[in-house]
Amino acid sequence: MPGENLSRDEARERAALLSVDGYEVSLDVRSATGDTQGEGPRTFRSVTTIRFRCNEPGASSFADLIAPSVTAVSLNGRDLDPSEVFDGSRIALEDLAADNELVVDAQCAYSRTGEGMHRFVDPEDGEVYLYTQYEPADSRRVFANFEQPDLKAPFRFEVRAPEEWTVWSNGVGERVDGVWRFAETKPISTYITCVVAGPYHYVTDSYERVSEDGTRLEIPLGALCRKGLAPHFDADDVFLVTKQGLDFFHDHFDFPYPFGKYDQAFVPEYNLGAMENPGMVTFREEYIFRGKVTRASYEGRANTILHEMAHMWFGDLVTMEWWDDLWLKESFADFMGAFANVGATRFKDAWITFANRRKAWAYRADQLPSTHPITADIRDLEDAKLNFDGITYAKGASALKQLVAYVGQDAFLEGARRYFKRHAYGNTRLGDLLSVLEEISGRDMTAWSRSWLQTAGVNALTPQVLLGAAGTVDELAVVQEAAESHPELRPHRVAVGLYRRTAEGALERYARAEVDVEGPRTVVAELAGAEAPELVLVNDDDLTYCKTRFDDTSLATLREHLGALTDPLARALCWSALWNMTRDALLPTRDFAELVLRFAGRESDIGVLQMLHAWTGSALVHYAAPDWRETGGRLLAEGALRELRDAAPGGEQQLAWARFFASVASGEADLALLRGLLEGTEKIDGLDVDQELRWVFLAPLASHGAADEGDLAAELVRDDTASGKRHQVRCLASRPSDVVKAQAWAQVVESDKLSNALVEATIAGFAQPSQRELLAPYTEKYFAAIERLWAERSIQIGMDVVRGLFPSLRDSRDTLDATDAWLSAHQDAAPALRRLVLEARDDLARALRAQACDGAAAGR
Repeated sequence: MPGENLSRDEARERAALLSVDGYEVSLDVRSATGDTQGEGPRTFRSVTTIRFRCNEPGASSFADLIAPSVTAVSLNGRDLDPSEVFDGSRIALEDLAADNELVVDAQCAYSRTGEGMHRFVDPEDGEVYLYTQYEPADSRRVFANFEQPDLKAPFRFEVRAPEEWTVWSNGVGERVDGVWRFAETKPISTYITCVVAGPYHYVTDSYERVSEDGTRLEIPLGALCRKGLAPHFDADDVFLVTKQGLDFFHDHFDFPYPFGKYDQAFVPEYNLGAMENPGMVTFREEYIFRGKVTRASYEGRANTILHEMAHMWFGDLVTMEWWDDLWLKESFADFMGAFANVGATRFKDAWITFANRRKAWAYRADQLPSTHPITADIRDLEDAKLNFDGITYAKGASALKQLVAYVGQDAFLEGARRYFKRHAYGNTRLGDLLSVLEEISGRDMTAWSRSWLQTAGVNALTPQVLLGAAGTVDELAVVQEAAESHPELRPHRVAVGLYRRTAEGALERYARAEVDVEGPRTVVAELAGAEAPELVLVNDDDLTYCKTRFDDTSLATLREHLGALTDPLARALCWSALWNMTRDALLPTRDFAELVLRFAGRESDIGVLQMLHAWTGSALVHYAAPDWRETGGRLLAEGALRELRDAAPGGEQQLAWARFFASVASGEADLALLRGLLEGTEKIDGLDVDQELRWVFLAPLASHGAADEGDLAAELVRDDTASGKRHQVRCLASRPSDVVKAQAWAQVVESDKLSNALVEATIAGFAQPSQRELLAPYTEKYFAAIERLWAERSIQIGMDVVRGLFPSLRDSRDTLDATDAWLSAHQDAAPALRRLVLEARDDLARALRAQACDGAAAGR
């Protein structure tokens, strides 16, 4: 990564100097098929013409390009020597005129890492597929440009591709004389331009809308995927959610969709969930379901479709100046994904998913040593890459949810409408949004912004209940606390709910009050005189972003009656609070596991149930006392199998419990059952063991030595697809063998031959909780390798390896000391690399605290 970084100061200096009038980009990707020629990476020709102005004639600047070679460079008709002006990542531009034309002819490399022009060969049929992925700064791997979000310009693409291929880009395209030519875009940033090319399966539809003044808006719709996935592609549902989203956003934003067509491509080996390229949104192809999945999976896909659609306005139409204000698009899109899901689609419980899943991501990120304000200090592109995190997305969205409660939904949406109209096709900062919200709401946004957007950390809210002699509430207060490292106490608009059991045993709310929590202690006067509660929920209805705590009475009630809570959101909030207590070493892991075993079977929300399974599995691996892990695993496997057998045949609860059972199975009888289900000698009524579930069952068999290389090869014959290959690679790396671990390590750390997807699969298989001793030699090897690896690999692969191979399963003081020793000896290492290691260290320290808490609960 040396020389590829770009600092904020450099970007600001260049933006002050230059204005870009337009790009013409010509790509020739016919080299994507056939044999490679000679040594080195496979390349394609990229010819770019940039017309731009300089407000200080005679000044110098630079263009961005990462390419193996540059054939020719000309500036204002003057040929420049590529060997003199191109250093591998920048093209020096001297003596600029007032009006300039730069032409760059380069050989750019196809990517195997999902960054730039990614090339994928389908093992099923040998077909080649291409797509681009740029955020934050990888369009320079495909064409020469000024790679920063505030130098927007119109783009005109043309692409030469194999005769049998179709090519898509941001604008409408057609093939003329063997060349795909695309309509010029509106002014957009470099990182959201896009090209998708190959023999993709393509389905079309259309969206129409008539406005109040009689204007008709027509948007051509398209959806595409690899041919091998076409039999599984439910494009009708994708189009349904797309049309519902377009209706919803037009109703609320009062700004017509500005980018013409709306294609959505589901592409292989994708690093992200999706990317909001205007007119050409890309998604990971795992959103096309090869087997049976639960409603939560469809809801998640709908949320992502709507999240990316919201970006057409928040992010594409109006874009942040620099990555400091990344939240301006990501927080809004994350909020709008849930807001639109509830308001426009069949997924009316999307706020439960948000409370349970998205905010868990935020709570974790906000307690790491790398936590940062929602408006972050992004010094350079490496900082930017790491800040696509739970704070920028989910905490930011939570802050917006709090903002809606603060200013009102109508004022919030009117502010958004003015924001779009005022800054269309431009770039903004935090103040631009706050100013329109102040105009509409009449509220001073400065204090709110300072508390919520410009400080880090998460507050904890705990109820204090004082009862009078008559058994009613004498005083109920909310106590607010903050971590020593981030002591900010924030204003919280919260609902406080009081719950009691009915005569029938249901735990239901009988009183509710909204209050503005400010400072360390806030009295909720409205609830004085209420009947004594059995449960107090201080963030009822999930209006704010906080860690919810319980008083002793409430916690005792949940231990006995959590399953009796009838409101699904309240139940989800209680589960989330209990999970945070487990992570914070306030609730022993065995107690959390017991609650799951007692009450998860009654959970009606499938997304909450699947989240509980994930949390419980993580708790067993990382937070359980070492001497209880075997017992805990056995208890969880027994409970999961019991729920699996009791679940309604063919239902999604049955499927969820089957997956969870496989994830905790380790005993001989459990593994034998999984083997029998694979071979057909065992059966559970209604459980369809489809191909995806077969791989789920094979995973524990492989990691426990009950499935060998031959078994996995035979399964790949059954499922000789890209998905099947990833599953097989993961299972191969998971086998309990010194030789297997050494091979997997070498494939990821010592070689760069694997694609991003197979690197991910190998890492996922390498570290297995049942193989902690096998992993002992790799702690020292990890710390010896990471600085070299960070320097040699792309940012994405570097992140995957540094995070994925950290020795978290060697959970001891010795590993913590080894981590501290590396950090002490590498003060000058790349800040982004140090951040990743610091985060992993914090997770390990947290795990050791939780293990101590769980161990202290033994023998009670």
